[in-house]
Amino acid sequence: MFPRFVERQFSWPKGLMGRIVVRHLNRRNAEINAFAVQQLELVPQDRVLEVGFGGGVSMPAFIARAAFVCGIDRSQQAVKQARARFSKAVRDGRGDFCLGTVEALPFAGASFTKVCTVQTIYFWTSLDAGFSEIHRVLSPGGRVAVGFIPKEAMERAGVCAEVFTTRSPDEVLAALEKAGFMDVRLMRPEPGTRWIVAVARRPVCDSGA
Repeated sequence: MFPRFVERQFSWPKGLMGRIVVRHLNRRNAEINAFAVQQLELVPQDRVLEVGFGGGVSMPAFIARAAFVCGIDRSQQAVKQARARFSKAVRDGRGDFCLGTVEALPFAGASFTKVCTVQTIYFWTSLDAGFSEIHRVLSPGGRVAVGFIPKEAMERAGVCAEVFTTRSPDEVLAALEKAGFMDVRLMRPEPGTRWIVAVARRPVCDSGA
């Protein structure tokens, strides 16, 4: 359990403390991020969107294995640092980073073939709105991976309810299905793993916006 002022940085990193928190989260979340990337089954033609990329721990894998990667984050600091760190990908037209939120993604429909978001759903204002937007920007047949720690584990850890909206696996599955996703399943590397990656895809025959 962290002090409340530190927990607030988890959702919106700012300033010196934000940089310290981002480095901590990169180390702490490396395993779940790697597993989420694995579930996307990337191919060289993929156009990938990462929602809430934070410190960019998954970006090297996306840049190395996909045709294009875009990151969106509500932290201006995260966006600025990513543009500097991955400047070659940006210059080559293979990467872009922008400010925004999952509830109002600034992209045209069917812009991406894969979407990834890890440890972010606690900070969304609405699962329905977020997954509806992700469904919209995914091309038919596209896949999404959502990494998170379930509600019970978060509450046992004593997280601050003013900062985190904890989500149960059933809530996440129901919201994905409501948004129109299919083949929704929960994945973890071992039965006792604390975190979960929900994986789903937009139906191939789905032509909705």
